[in-house]
Amino acid sequence: MARLYHVPLSPFCRKVRLTLAEKRIEVELVEERYWEGDPDFLRRNPAGKVPVLKIDGMTLAESAAICEYLDEAYPDPPLMPKSPAARCEVRRLVGWFDDTFHDEVTSKLLYERVNKKVMKQGYPDSRNVKYGAQRIKFHLDYMHGLLDQRRWLAGDTMTLADFAAAAHLSALDYISDVDWHRSEVVKDWYAKIKSRPAFRGILSDQVPGFPPPAHYADLDF
Repeated sequence: MARLYHVPLSPFCRKVRLTLAEKRIEVELVEERYWEGDPDFLRRNPAGKVPVLKIDGMTLAESAAICEYLDEAYPDPPLMPKSPAARCEVRRLVGWFDDTFHDEVTSKLLYERVNKKVMKQGYPDSRNVKYGAQRIKFHLDYMHGLLDQRRWLAGDTMTLADFAAAAHLSALDYISDVDWHRSEVVKDWYAKIKSRPAFRGILSDQVPGFPPPAHYADLDF
């Protein structure tokens, strides 16, 4: 069985979990307190980051690389389109959410409100929280623009781009930091992806000290 070293609210771990679940790959989840610098974990990934996936006799790190490996090694169902141009768009959007969205929103809201407390690093910085709350509006509007023209974020089929976005938004939704009233188009997209069987494990997450809102696991919001 595959084994994933993860943190429940990490969007990077959630993206890998969604990919594994969509491809029906059975996996053992091992929660890893990576910030404690455990020597055994650092041997698995010297970068000291999650996720780390042990599968097929290998130890894989970096969420984007893991997801593309899974899509190539386990091609059914495909999560990357066939044409080079379409694949480029998926990678662009995965980068958008894992870099730009993460830096401007996830790190300013989720990390300030949750990670700091869990890691015992002090109290949230109100300036960061305010900045993140402003920037998520821009990103939701950007998603609205994409989804107004496309069935899914990168085109007509669901791809890793949708899982990257859903991973970040689901983690933020766990702490009620997504205004779903801002865009019905984005809300409908999230409801569609949230209702997939692959999402069930994520919707059952419980983080001690941080109960999710009532709508978090409600498929109809």
